[in-house]
Amino acid sequence: MKKITSYIIVGILVISASCKKSFLDRYPQDAIAPDLFFKSESDLSLYVNGLLSLPGTGEYLGDQSSDNMATTGNVEIKSIMTGKPSSQTITGGWNWDRLRDINYFLDNYDKASVTQEVKDHYAGLARYYRAAFYYDKVSRFSDIPWYSNTLKPGDSSLYKPRDSRALVVDNIIADLTFATQHIREKVPTGTPNLWAAKMLYARIALYEGTFRKYHPELGLQNTATRFLDSAKAQSLDIINSGKFSVYKGLQPDASQDYAALFSSQDLLRNPEVILACPYDYTKDPNKSNSNINGYLFGDYEQSPSRDLVQTYLMKDGKRFTDIPGYDKFLFTQEFQNRDPRLKQTLVFPGFKRAVDATPYIQRLNKNFTGYHQVKGYANSTDNIIAGSIDFPVYRYAEALLTYAEAMAEEEKLSQADLDKTVNLLRKRVGMPDLNMADANANPDPVEAARFKDVTGAMKGVILEIRRERRVEFALEGYRYNDLMRWHAGKVLEKIPEGMYFPGLGKYDMTGDGVDDIILIDKSADIPVENAKEKNSLGIPLIYYKAGSIGEDVTVYLKNGTAGGPIVTETRLRTFQEPKFYYRPIPYTQVALNPNLKQIFDWQ
Repeated sequence: MKKITSYIIVGILVISASCKKSFLDRYPQDAIAPDLFFKSESDLSLYVNGLLSLPGTGEYLGDQSSDNMATTGNVEIKSIMTGKPSSQTITGGWNWDRLRDINYFLDNYDKASVTQEVKDHYAGLARYYRAAFYYDKVSRFSDIPWYSNTLKPGDSSLYKPRDSRALVVDNIIADLTFATQHIREKVPTGTPNLWAAKMLYARIALYEGTFRKYHPELGLQNTATRFLDSAKAQSLDIINSGKFSVYKGLQPDASQDYAALFSSQDLLRNPEVILACPYDYTKDPNKSNSNINGYLFGDYEQSPSRDLVQTYLMKDGKRFTDIPGYDKFLFTQEFQNRDPRLKQTLVFPGFKRAVDATPYIQRLNKNFTGYHQVKGYANSTDNIIAGSIDFPVYRYAEALLTYAEAMAEEEKLSQADLDKTVNLLRKRVGMPDLNMADANANPDPVEAARFKDVTGAMKGVILEIRRERRVEFALEGYRYNDLMRWHAGKVLEKIPEGMYFPGLGKYDMTGDGVDDIILIDKSADIPVENAKEKNSLGIPLIYYKAGSIGEDVTVYLKNGTAGGPIVTETRLRTFQEPKFYYRPIPYTQVALNPNLKQIFDWQ
């Protein structure tokens, strides 16, 4: 997360001071009394700007928890599925300092001698931040205590039990309703405005509506429609505003319009970007640096999955997984005639890095898939450029897909709705339109097996909208939450796999027909450099020892020397339903407040 914070006058206000006590049992660390500070619009602006916190380019690493990625990182859900999790080992997420800062403002902003419109605007921003804070908490814990005021030491509410999810979410919606009614449309760049508030409202409403629909353990299925209606209304407001459009036809090479959203040094004026997190490496390289190249190349700790690669359609709109033998395609075959977004998301055969301007040869290594990520990668040797790429916090694409999904979930979707939403995104990259009748008549069996809960007349088109969402937002950090709200945790039991190799031998990795690498038997020795076999261009082949996990090799194949897809690990993964859709309250917090009871069999 990246914070862009206004300079705060030393001695006037300090928000979230470093000295912290347990939970919410302390006064805000303010230098002067609130009745002396909250007097003008400048005071309100100063405080609220100090609450600004935007997602940054680290979100491009956020799919590690999903089926989009293999990773060696210490990812929580992987540890949960492969270990013996409890409230003593799963201890994250129970931090309330930010809420305290937000509520302190809401308790005191009304003291300012300003118009009601001014008060409401800044209160709307604070309630926007509170809604976002509680949305994160609900998506992690479900039932949680709701606090609408700053607590003082000794307040009995410090030891209250969890409030119901229904109550907390209703309060979140109340905050968002206020925010969307009062936040101004024109605000300083890089800060939330009216449309950002509406986008957050639509995102939360879609999450909650689908979560309730597909999670019977909550007993809230009959309330799902209300939230789907809100998701439709807020996203439709954004669509009908005419303020935004799909970024298309503005690059010298129109085929790169999609990729430009993730490599631009200026998204503040991009017509598709509702809210951007701006970076400027020249101002402060330590605090404003978007460069994540070190995580995407070299000794990376994450790599895209073959399952993600196989989700992309063919260029003509047909399903890749309908092609006979698709699961045995080599790397160079997988990228031929595919949805152009595949090559704008992952490194493809023939991709050239600015650092050497020659076709990049995929690096193979233990525990990784062989695929590399290009979304979020700054293909430049200039550190200023690499560190100054803006991040799109909210894209118009999300409003389009939110509307389409909510309409489909209510079985109210029409072809006209698809044409003004999903098909605008497909047209951007030259893909054929999604036809609702065709999709419903012939649901994708691969997607249907992934999402067994999807039924009804709209089954086929719901599955295609989910595909579109996965593809459009691939590696932007959406996928895990989507799987959770769709009741698809079992998808995570499948261990991510990588590129397919039919066995030992030489392989072309750049698509020029010339061999680049050679897989040798685990019992063979990799020759010294001057003894390595050379390809037809006179370049030494890159050697890898292939075998099974546990053997002394450099590439793990599913069937060892007999070939197969690259495998990343073998630890059995078990997703317990419904338990693992939620997290326990940390044991230490329950010890402090026995009124906090664990739910869904967490101990």
